[in-house]
Amino acid sequence: MAGAGWAPPRLDEYILTEPLGSGTYATVYKAYRKRDTREVVAIKCVNKRSLNRASVENLLTEIEILKTIRHPNIVELKDFQWDGDHIYLIMEFCAGGDLSRFIRMRRMLPEKVARVFLQQLACALKFLHDRNISHLDLKPQNILLSAPENPQLKLADFGFAQYMSPWDEKHVLRGSPLYMAPEMVCRQHYDARVDLWSVGVILYEALFGKPPFASRSFAELEEKIRSDRAVELPSRPQLSLECRDLLGQLLERDPRKRISFECFFAHPFVDMEHVPGPESLGKATDLVVEAVRKDQEGDAAAAFSLYRKALEYFVPALHYESDVRRKEAIRAKVRQYISRAEELKVLVTSSNKNLLEKGNPARELLKEMAKDKPRLCAALEVASAAIAKEEEGRDDSDALELYQQSLGELLLLLAAEPAGRRRELLHAEIQTLMARAEYLKDQIKMREAQSMGKEALAESVRSACTLQ
Repeated sequence: MAGAGWAPPRLDEYILTEPLGSGTYATVYKAYRKRDTREVVAIKCVNKRSLNRASVENLLTEIEILKTIRHPNIVELKDFQWDGDHIYLIMEFCAGGDLSRFIRMRRMLPEKVARVFLQQLACALKFLHDRNISHLDLKPQNILLSAPENPQLKLADFGFAQYMSPWDEKHVLRGSPLYMAPEMVCRQHYDARVDLWSVGVILYEALFGKPPFASRSFAELEEKIRSDRAVELPSRPQLSLECRDLLGQLLERDPRKRISFECFFAHPFVDMEHVPGPESLGKATDLVVEAVRKDQEGDAAAAFSLYRKALEYFVPALHYESDVRRKEAIRAKVRQYISRAEELKVLVTSSNKNLLEKGNPARELLKEMAKDKPRLCAALEVASAAIAKEEEGRDDSDALELYQQSLGELLLLLAAEPAGRRRELLHAEIQTLMARAEYLKDQIKMREAQSMGKEALAESVRSACTLQ
């Protein structure tokens, strides 16, 4: 319940239910509108009596900032009201809880999941940075998730946020120590780059399950933060080079050497161009249409390049899509485009121009795609020798033996081959070779039966002559 049985007189249009969280001077409740849509919201109830002058200023700044901004990765302030005892901030409700709980429930996040969240956080920060706004209290508890499944990140709690130009410097201690930049903890002058340090700590916690300076006491935490030693990244789990590079640049103790906002937004691991969003599928589709046109015109290099660019948008489109049927339909199309892109890659990189002239037969394409696999190349050569010997028609037994030898090796290689176009082609080739081997085996059995029949007939004739 909303505590102590009180009923806010100016909030008659809402019913407050369970508390979602509380802080020094505010409690956030889940609530819903009584009429019409029965919209679910979160209401931040601030007790006026608990406010000192600094917290009043923080609250006014939070309202001022949230009133003027709208962004899909920032929690929306829908309205604010007040009465004699309380100030009420009526906010967008986020059913997925906060990022801290999300990480804790999974212990640590896979790199690809952490990257999607980082991209969305970067979008929110870019929006704020363009308006000279610094959050100054970035931490997983202030990052909400829109839903339990396929969540969208929402930056929240702007109680410490400030309008700061890039050249502005402050020295007031703000934020949470675990996520606070060293220059803040050391009470030195700081600027907007403190948010980038906090981003690094959040990314570190998402990937490794705990923040880099996890401590048992504030004294221990302060000592670790004040240290001059570079932040070390654990060797496990394995991360991409791009991810480790970004973490190293974000967790740079010296703010002058820390990555800049411009370089952060342009970093290949952040890759803001391919953030999942409603426009991802449209961009992917436009590129695929052009790729198919180039493919039909016979421009393999251009088609391959366009397919690759399209796939870079299809991945975020899949992440963004919530409808199960639509997602599966997109996946099926993506599998087709990947297969064609793999074929075109072979054609583009191959020195064997005959592949283009032959119209890209499956066996020749498979051989070209097997060039980096000596065992597979050798097994395919044995299969080719079996086909050649069979077509000569001189010794079917030798041909059958070669078929069986190649199939034994190819079946082992198929079991170890990862999903992809080469596996599809290898599977089809094995089926073809099996069918040829079976046909050859039947031919040999038939000839043996005929031979045995002739011998039996000859024996019968000889017996008849002997009796006469």
